[in-house]
Amino acid sequence: MSWRTVLGLVLLVAAISSGWSAWKQRDVAEPDAPASERPDYLMRDFEVIGLDDQGQESITLRAPEMQRDPRDQTFTIATPLFLLPDSEGHHWEMRSKTAWISAKGDEMRLSGDVKGTSPKESAVPTTFDTQRLNVFPRKNLASTDDAVTITRPGSILSGVGFETNTKTRQYTFKSQVKTRYEPKSAR
Repeated sequence: MSWRTVLGLVLLVAAISSGWSAWKQRDVAEPDAPASERPDYLMRDFEVIGLDDQGQESITLRAPEMQRDPRDQTFTIATPLFLLPDSEGHHWEMRSKTAWISAKGDEMRLSGDVKGTSPKESAVPTTFDTQRLNVFPRKNLASTDDAVTITRPGSILSGVGFETNTKTRQYTFKSQVKTRYEPKSAR
């Protein structure tokens, strides 16, 4: 056998083995999510302050984790705390299990045990509870079609469907409104 025949056989075996190896590698399990479905960035233990068109604070967000979806540039947040300033610069606190924020930041969807608490400086402390709440910070509006309970000293107000203006503190129930008066002497 000539050296050219031996070299040709060695190259043939190398080509077959690398082809076989490449064929076997294609069967290896892919990561849980394709690269296009993974977040393009992740933030942990952070605080972000969003400003309105006049440079004033429109919202502050604190959370243990936020991810951005590269496909539509939306954000998913775990256990967020949103601070929404009222007309006097005091903050409503909004908490939930999860939240989604649009790419432009003009819509937020809070889900799971949503709780809103009026500013500590409020003359009448108020809390409200629901399962979902859509917040539009630039419009100073928050709304839901779910059941809502508002608790104030001496009264509990509930209904289905709700809308509030965070600047003026005015709110509206859409249906099934019930109120219960609890005087201090009954507590």
